[in-house]
Amino acid sequence: MIDLDTEVCVCNSLSIKDIATCMKTNNLNTLEELLANSDCPMGDVCEACIDEGYNNDGINIPMVISMVKKGLV
Repeated sequence: MIDLDTEVCVCNSLSIKDIATCMKTNNLNTLEELLANSDCPMGDVCEACIDEGYNNDGINIPMVISMVKKGLV
Protein backbone atom coordinates (compact mmCIF):
# COMPACT_ATOMS: atom_id res chain seq x y z
CA MET A 1 0.00 0.00 0.00
CA ILE A 2 1.14 3.53 -0.70
CA ASP A 3 2.00 5.77 2.25
CA LEU A 4 -0.92 8.20 2.66
CA ASP A 5 1.50 10.95 3.70
CA THR A 6 3.18 10.86 0.27
CA GLU A 7 3.09 14.32 -1.28
CA VAL A 8 1.21 14.33 -4.57
CA CYS A 9 0.88 18.05 -5.23
CA VAL A 10 4.30 19.25 -4.08
CA CYS A 11 3.73 22.87 -5.15
CA ASN A 12 0.77 23.11 -2.75
CA SER A 13 2.14 20.64 -0.16
CA LEU A 14 -0.81 18.24 -0.45
CA SER A 15 -0.46 14.57 0.40
CA ILE A 16 -2.71 11.69 -0.62
CA LYS A 17 -4.47 12.06 2.73
CA ASP A 18 -4.96 15.83 2.24
CA ILE A 19 -6.46 15.40 -1.23
CA ALA A 20 -8.75 12.58 -0.06
CA THR A 21 -9.95 14.72 2.85
CA CYS A 22 -10.62 17.64 0.51
CA MET A 23 -12.59 15.39 -1.83
CA LYS A 24 -14.72 13.97 0.96
CA THR A 25 -15.26 17.27 2.78
CA ASN A 26 -16.27 19.19 -0.34
CA ASN A 27 -18.05 16.29 -2.10
CA LEU A 28 -15.74 16.45 -5.13
CA ASN A 29 -15.71 13.47 -7.48
CA THR A 30 -13.90 14.43 -10.67
CA LEU A 31 -10.52 15.86 -11.64
CA GLU A 32 -12.23 18.95 -13.04
CA GLU A 33 -14.03 19.59 -9.74
CA LEU A 34 -10.80 19.18 -7.77
CA LEU A 35 -8.84 21.54 -10.01
CA ALA A 36 -11.61 24.17 -9.86
CA ASN A 37 -12.08 24.12 -6.09
CA SER A 38 -10.70 27.00 -4.04
CA ASP A 39 -10.72 25.35 -0.60
CA CYS A 40 -7.60 23.30 -1.31
CA PRO A 41 -5.99 24.48 -4.56
CA MET A 42 -4.01 21.85 -6.46
CA GLY A 43 -2.61 21.31 -9.91
CA ASP A 44 -2.35 25.03 -10.52
CA VAL A 45 1.42 25.56 -10.47
CA CYS A 46 3.61 22.94 -12.11
CA GLU A 47 0.81 20.52 -13.10
CA ALA A 48 3.07 17.44 -12.76
CA CYS A 49 0.64 16.14 -10.14
CA ILE A 50 -2.02 15.80 -12.83
CA ASP A 51 0.03 13.74 -15.27
CA GLU A 52 3.18 11.80 -14.45
CA GLY A 53 3.54 12.72 -10.78
CA TYR A 54 6.14 15.00 -9.24
CA ASN A 55 8.81 12.30 -9.11
CA ASN A 56 7.73 10.81 -12.43
CA ASP A 57 6.38 7.89 -10.41
CA GLY A 58 2.74 7.86 -11.47
CA ILE A 59 1.49 8.95 -8.04
CA ASN A 60 -0.86 11.68 -9.19
CA ILE A 61 -4.24 13.26 -8.50
CA PRO A 62 -6.20 10.90 -10.81
CA MET A 63 -4.75 7.95 -8.85
CA VAL A 64 -5.93 9.52 -5.57
CA ILE A 65 -9.41 10.07 -7.05
CA SER A 66 -9.53 6.38 -7.96
CA MET A 67 -8.37 5.33 -4.50
CA VAL A 68 -11.09 7.44 -2.84
CA LYS A 69 -13.80 6.09 -5.15
CA LYS A 70 -12.70 2.52 -4.34
CA GLY A 71 -12.75 3.28 -0.60
CA LEU A 72 -9.02 2.72 -0.18
CA VAL A 73 -8.49 6.12 1.44
